[in-house]
Formats: sequence, structure tokens, C-alpha cells
Amino acid sequence: MSPPGVGESDEGVRAPLRSNGVCDREGSTVRRHQAITVGVATAALLLSACGGTGQSTSDEVLVSAASSLTEAFAEMEIAFESANPEIDVVLNIGGSSALREQILAGAPADVFASANISNMGLVVDAGDVEGESAIFARNRLEIAVPVGNPGGVTGLADFARDELLIGLCAESVPCGDYGQRVLQNAGVVPAVDTEEPNVRALLTKIEVGELDAGIVYETDVASTDGEVTGVEIPDGDNVHADYSIAVLTEAPNVDGAAVFLAFVLSEEGRAILANHGFVLP
Repeated sequence: MSPPGVGESDEGVRAPLRSNGVCDREGSTVRRHQAITVGVATAALLLSACGGTGQSTSDEVLVSAASSLTEAFAEMEIAFESANPEIDVVLNIGGSSALREQILAGAPADVFASANISNMGLVVDAGDVEGESAIFARNRLEIAVPVGNPGGVTGLADFARDELLIGLCAESVPCGDYGQRVLQNAGVVPAVDTEEPNVRALLTKIEVGELDAGIVYETDVASTDGEVTGVEIPDGDNVHADYSIAVLTEAPNVDGAAVFLAFVLSEEGRAILANHGFVLP
């Protein structure tokens, strides 16, 4: 848990905290990387790769996690701290590319959970991952519209309608990259009015009616509890988002980070992800 009111500038480690104690961040660029899909049985291998530092498992574990993991990791934090009362999880939530930039700039973090393997790849290439990264969850894209669907949006083709207010995530963050791929698959050139720095910023504008439609993750639509309406994207146009997680080489608490990683990959962690709509690898 994070102490309320702690915050730093965009160049610092943590953004201002919301009332739920989760930090907000924004995002920037991407590249490809091959990560491994890891089941629960492989967690022990990841733990051994991260161990041997002699660092304590006490105190806090700093987890930098993609915006679309907000609710799932908030629940993960509670469950993990209940099972490991000696460890305090601090969530830094934001766009995957912004989190990547923070890590590469030397901001302290123990665990990185990215909404794609590209950003994780840049961290791996920089030598900042201890052991191996693991694909721990998958997601799909969905059209989100305000309740009542005032724009009459029925599919991706409507994203080309000039009279609608259309939003996407910036291409530099995973949800923007995925959204552009979905539209390309459908052969649609969108009439975009705004590009948001992360998926939660886009979802908020749709929820309050500032936009007629946007492309977000299926789990984001589900997280609003009916505050936005989802319009399904056909399988032939949709894409799968792979979420990657790793312990960081310069982690202030490598041992605690390894324990948290093992929890995410455990049956209890996977059940939490599944309950929030993520597809398990």
C-alpha cells in the first residue's frame, strides 16, 4: 500500500497518488521482444534466477504495472499482502512505455508488468531484467461507447465517420498500437479527434461522454461496471495483447520482487486475473 499524498514530478519516481493509493503515469515508444509463456510450474525457475542476492524480503516491493492492470493488481496487492504481511506492495500504475522510460532512466522499481512484450524487450535489451520475463496474461480489444451509445456506433467502420468524436490511445503506448492494428485489419482509416496517453485516460473521456467511441481492452470495459458499453470487434480484426512481467536487475528488493512474481503466476494470482477478464496463457 502507498502512503496517501506522496508524489513527484514527471521526471521522478512516482506520479501523484489517486485516492486509492495507486500512482498514475503516462506513456511513450515501443519495440519487439520475445518473452516466454510461463505456467505456475515455471515460477520456481524464475525465482531461482532472481535469487541469491541476500536482500531482505521485508519492507516494500515497488511494482510498475500497465494501466489496464489497475483493478487486477489492486486486488493482487491486497491478497499478496494478506499472505505476506511483512511485505508492502507499492503500485506505480501507468502507460507501459512511460514505465519503461522510468526504469531505463534509473527510477527504482522491483517488478515491471507491461501490456506488451515490446516495452519489456527494451528493458531486457538494456540488461535491466533479472532472469527471464514471463507472459502472464492476455487481453483483447473492444470498442467502448458511452452508455446509450449516442453516436450509434455498431462497428469499426464508424471510426471513419467525421461527425463522431473518436478517441484512441497514442500509438506509442500498447493500447494505441493494438488499436491501430485492429483498424488496419478492418481496412478503416479513422477520423481521430484525440490520442490519449494511456487507456484509462481514454476510457474516462468515453465514460463522461466527451467521446462517441474509442478502442480499449475488453477488461477495461468490464471494469467500469456498466459505465460504458462495449461493442464487440470481430475475431478476424481483433488482436491479442500479451502481458509480460519480470523482476528488475536493479530492484531494491529482489527477493521480495521474486516472491511477488511467484504470487502473480500462482493459482491464486491467475484466479484474480481471470476474475478481471484476462485470458490466462
